Amino acid sequence: MKLQSQSPIKSLGRRAFLKNGALVLSGLTFPALGRQVSGAFDTNQRGAVRIGLVTDLHYADKPPAGSRHYRETLAKLKEAATQFHNDRPDFVVFQGDLIDSGKSLAQEKTHLQTVVKAISAIPFPKYYVLGNHCVDQLTKNEFLQGVGQKESFYSFDRNGYHFVVLDSCFKSDGTPYGRKNFKWTDANIPSEELSWLQVDLKQTMLPTIVFAHQPLDLKDTDAHAVKNSSKVRNVLEQSGKVTAVFQGHSHHNKYSEIKGIHYCTLVAMVEGSGLDNNGYSSLDVYEDGSLVLNGFRKQKDYHWS
Repeated sequence: MKLQSQSPIKSLGRRAFLKNGALVLSGLTFPALGRQVSGAFDTNQRGAVRIGLVTDLHYADKPPAGSRHYRETLAKLKEAATQFHNDRPDFVVFQGDLIDSGKSLAQEKTHLQTVVKAISAIPFPKYYVLGNHCVDQLTKNEFLQGVGQKESFYSFDRNGYHFVVLDSCFKSDGTPYGRKNFKWTDANIPSEELSWLQVDLKQTMLPTIVFAHQPLDLKDTDAHAVKNSSKVRNVLEQSGKVTAVFQGHSHHNKYSEIKGIHYCTLVAMVEGSGLDNNGYSSLDVYEDGSLVLNGFRKQKDYHWS
């Protein structure tokens, strides 16, 4: 089911979120929105910025393992590309784990070349977040060269909003991931990047949205968390400019709010067989500060003001 409206959706407030497939607001629960190919909200009501979001593609030329269907990512990505052609985002963010591990460095490079070729069908600017699987055997420089990007953490502006991409693929001693030198549970944002983030947020005068791979809203001890998440959140909170953080890694829909910042974990594209198990989204950022995440297939919809 798609909500039909001729004006932007009425604000649901900061406490609105989806839980177990149902919309929860101020203690009231409403029926879940239908999960068809089209999202729940009217994409004609375009925001000041529209962003395509995809995470955890895990493309690899290998048989399924558990719930992960690696080869099917290409068909799922093709469907997402078709939707983005219709939605015409200002840019698309790939939020980590673009590829999965290969048997060799050469095979992993081929995985990257294959998925980048598929992504090239999306005719909009693209930004990449580093995920731990992106640099299993590859180095960060090799991955970045493969996707045509210079930096692993950076920021940019679009239409009155500031966007920050973070890289948490560092060991606790500050060593960057690469060549199988890490455990995925040891994800950190090193002091150099944290200092850069403080300066970056201080310099901008614009409301800000952050993209990350590993979640920043979990306890530092959680296996999926950035191990210094609490320090990173403190920087975001102290700036007074960050509206929302979008993240992946754990593969499941999840929402939380911490000290006025929305944390949205997006569903993984690789999970499940068939297009019915696809997951991707379009995010509209409106001039009044409200956000609408229009989810497709397994990705849930959210609206914040």
